[in-house]
Amino acid sequence: MASLTTHILDTANGVPAAGVTIEIVKVSGEKRVTLRTIKTNDDGRTDAPVLAGDQCIPGVYELVFHIGDYFRNRKTDPDPSIFLDTIPVQFIISSEDEHYHVPLLASPWSYSTYRGS
Repeated sequence: MASLTTHILDTANGVPAAGVTIEIVKVSGEKRVTLRTIKTNDDGRTDAPVLAGDQCIPGVYELVFHIGDYFRNRKTDPDPSIFLDTIPVQFIISSEDEHYHVPLLASPWSYSTYRGS
């Protein structure tokens, strides 16, 4: 059964990024449909998969990470001088039988991502 998960690490502070708002968007040409909006938990993960089972229809998707709000509103060491606000990561789900994991390593000024396991 297919699923989509994510994990966000705050590389500037060496901690999981808790409380980050994430949108999952289905992209079909010019049409964009937001499927749901979720937040990360204290471990920088979502409590449940972003998509699972029959929600994982092959196609183009985008995770939109609202990382600027996270860095501006950190309880310790908030950073009002951030450079990145939202980080859109567009990817393809090509199989209804695979697990897709999209980690995000982020600071206020840079990010990287990859297909995890």
